[in-house]
Amino acid sequence: MRRWLWLICLWGSYSYAVDLASQLPPGAKMSWLETTEIKVGVDLNRGGAIVYLAGQDGTNLINNFDLGRQVQLSYFSGPVPFEAEGQKPKEHWQHIGWNPIQAGDDFGHRSEILVHENDGKTLHVRCRPLQWPLSGVPGECVMDSWLELEGKVVQAKARLTNSRRDTTPWPARLQELPAVYGNAGLHRIISYQGLHPFQNEPATLVPKPQGKHPWSFWIGTEGWAAMLDADDHGLGLITPGRVHFTGGFAGKPGKNETLSNSTGYLAGQGQEILDHNIVHEFRYELVLGSMKDIRDRAAHHKRPAPPIWRFQQDRQGWHHRQLMDQGWPIQGCLRLQLEQSDPQLVSPFCFWQAQEAPQLVIDAAFHTRQTTATIFWQRHGTSAPQPSDSMSFPIQGDGIRRRYVVNLSNANSYRGSLIRLRLDPVSSGSPGDWAEIHAIELCKVTE
Repeated sequence: MRRWLWLICLWGSYSYAVDLASQLPPGAKMSWLETTEIKVGVDLNRGGAIVYLAGQDGTNLINNFDLGRQVQLSYFSGPVPFEAEGQKPKEHWQHIGWNPIQAGDDFGHRSEILVHENDGKTLHVRCRPLQWPLSGVPGECVMDSWLELEGKVVQAKARLTNSRRDTTPWPARLQELPAVYGNAGLHRIISYQGLHPFQNEPATLVPKPQGKHPWSFWIGTEGWAAMLDADDHGLGLITPGRVHFTGGFAGKPGKNETLSNSTGYLAGQGQEILDHNIVHEFRYELVLGSMKDIRDRAAHHKRPAPPIWRFQQDRQGWHHRQLMDQGWPIQGCLRLQLEQSDPQLVSPFCFWQAQEAPQLVIDAAFHTRQTTATIFWQRHGTSAPQPSDSMSFPIQGDGIRRRYVVNLSNANSYRGSLIRLRLDPVSSGSPGDWAEIHAIELCKVTE
């Protein structure tokens, strides 16, 4: 009897191992975290990218068709196209530019793990990523990822540390913060895109884009997006402080098979400048469960006040056009050289109601002969500010730090829901013009 019991137990363990192996990419070397509700695994043979995430039934929801899938870190900068070590990218990747990713490259080479730590509560990996469009070319950077679990939630912190020899100040690019690929069973891309976040209004399907490209872009005003099955269960991505997303579904809906080519995709979006020596960090969460589970978790990150940006240590997600700043590191403020035509400082996408923030306060110093600056705002549902969505205000160009209060509510078009700001410190720069921006705050009426 004992022999039969032993064989039954052995067979059960073997069946589980076989089933788990079928849920993983070939040759995976795994490191795990788990609770009673979820289990997450990273692959140490793929740069520590997340290759497995499952609930109690053990079904992996992460797609691993190639090294460009998984849940992983991916960054973009110039030049475009990017060439290195005598290699040029294939024609269909020329638009990608500089693009190190966590798992490996398009030629099947895998990124190298430099550090792996797992105490059962926190899982930390550091890798030397590879340039996706080239063959076996390491990025001149390292990527770190820290994972912890809380119930059905994977809490993640990510860091890029650049050490590029190319010190060119390349312009901002859209970043994947992070890239999330799910299986064919999660074919419904859902988000709340309305004007009244966290008031229990219905979330909606993200419409497919026109043309051949499968991914859409949208403002998810509750800070989440999800890939769900027909029963509204699946995988949610929460991006605290960010509302800009891309995603979609490519292929045919089907089963949750990790090596299938059909896939859902989500990414948090941020238009970021990646200096040659930058240390860039962000946080995100993955939620396994129902749409209600995902929305309830997103509500924990709700920011009740209009946005405030203090530029003490970083750019706070802002980027610029037709101007230069001091580069990394940011120390105390943004130091802007305003010597080009039409210099612009552009905020990240966010969300606020005009009546919540009738005033804008800018803590800044200007050194210029010009006497006015202009603030623009982008209304929800528009692709850019309209000519009337702006207000000029007087500045003093003596280089002394002051607090400028702009009464936005005096403008007829400053109404309803807003998603972005743009500050033009001068209309056209001259040699020697500069500005130092310490903080920008949307607020109620100040005293």
